[in-house]
Amino acid sequence: MAKNISTFTCADCGAVHARWSGRCDACGAWNSITEERPLTQGSGALKGKRGATISLVDLATEEAPPPRTMSKIQELDRVLGGGLVPGSAILVGGDPGIGKSTLLLQAAARFAAAGLATVYVSGEEASAQVRMRAQRLGLGQAPVRLAAETNLRDILSTLETERPGLVIIDSIQTMWVDSVESAPGSVAQVRAAAHELVTFAKRRGVSVILVGHVTKEGQIAGPRVVEHMVDCVLYFEGERGHQFRILRAVKNRFGPADEIGVFEMTGAGLSEVLNPSALFLSERGQPAAGSVVFAGIEGTRPVLVEIQALVAPTPQAQPRRSVVGWDGGRLAMILAVLEARCGIPFTGLDVYLNVAGGLKIGEPAADLAVAAALLSAREDSAVPAETVVFGEISLSGALRPVGQMENRLKEAQKLGFSSAIVPAGGKGVSVPGMTLVEMPDLAAFVGETFGAG
Repeated sequence: MAKNISTFTCADCGAVHARWSGRCDACGAWNSITEERPLTQGSGALKGKRGATISLVDLATEEAPPPRTMSKIQELDRVLGGGLVPGSAILVGGDPGIGKSTLLLQAAARFAAAGLATVYVSGEEASAQVRMRAQRLGLGQAPVRLAAETNLRDILSTLETERPGLVIIDSIQTMWVDSVESAPGSVAQVRAAAHELVTFAKRRGVSVILVGHVTKEGQIAGPRVVEHMVDCVLYFEGERGHQFRILRAVKNRFGPADEIGVFEMTGAGLSEVLNPSALFLSERGQPAAGSVVFAGIEGTRPVLVEIQALVAPTPQAQPRRSVVGWDGGRLAMILAVLEARCGIPFTGLDVYLNVAGGLKIGEPAADLAVAAALLSAREDSAVPAETVVFGEISLSGALRPVGQMENRLKEAQKLGFSSAIVPAGGKGVSVPGMTLVEMPDLAAFVGETFGAG
């Protein structure tokens, strides 16, 4: 009889190890290796067993789109792809204290008011604490059912009896599956609890929203397989000391990914921001050196945001590079291109870069705006206040056109901007009332805008 041999698998990268260790040699993660026992004793374990025949359909088969329930919180409905789909599983992650529970309690009240039976299960707070938060938010009379429990078997038994339309679990790391011999919050417990809840959602057609903790790197804690299980993964971003909050969809099977919803933290909870561009630029005063407005695209909407840079001499041998809201590696690339292709060194200078409003930008279309902000700060020369900038910079110093130029320009025009600095070769895009200054490469941009190069 063959002996079952356990394997040890890293929950972060999936690497298989012969024995357990505290650190994964493949990805470097700590305490991510778990023991997995084989379910069968060989490839012939299913031999002689016949399963049921499954039905197959053609790709051309037409099906009605899934029905959706609207929360009437427009920013949340936008991120979900147009509303809540029955039987969907949604994972919401974010830093502690960022406002996840506040947002979901407000959403639960809205969905319940729309006729969707809603159950809110808290594994971190007592029911009295949840009720106190609801009263502060003015939701004390919302028809939401509450429970404070961590035993998943008891929770699922209750849900089978109640048959709600929406279940919110706060949080998945506190759930405890009694058939798994490990502590709550461990990789095995989180994976088993998520599997049971997602299976329940699909079997009963109940929408399930799971709250997940995040690590210091900003990733949702626990095995990455949880993100593969669910239909939608949302990240709630923002700084505690800042009033803006960004809800970003990084995965969505029922709508576009990378869609964002913008909220503002107030004394009465989170209020939605229907025009993020106007809000991000509301505190922008007179033109200042190091300040440039970037016309970006977040999901399906254009968003204008201010990019701020500060360049100062440093007595240190190693200059400092500090970035908030953008990729630090991308900043290093822009500095290298400016020095190698344009002859503008930043040696002996500290460089600070900030995206105003707490927004995190990931698209390469911000390259030219970042370069403009750095040069503006270095030369102490302000970019005209009515000008927006966008474009991608290649390692050769050439400027590449970016997508959705017309939408970017229309949004800028709507907010009062009259000119834009863009890469050349934009396929004849033009917007009445907007003056386009096309640049073939970074050297031409530096020479014409700042008189250097």
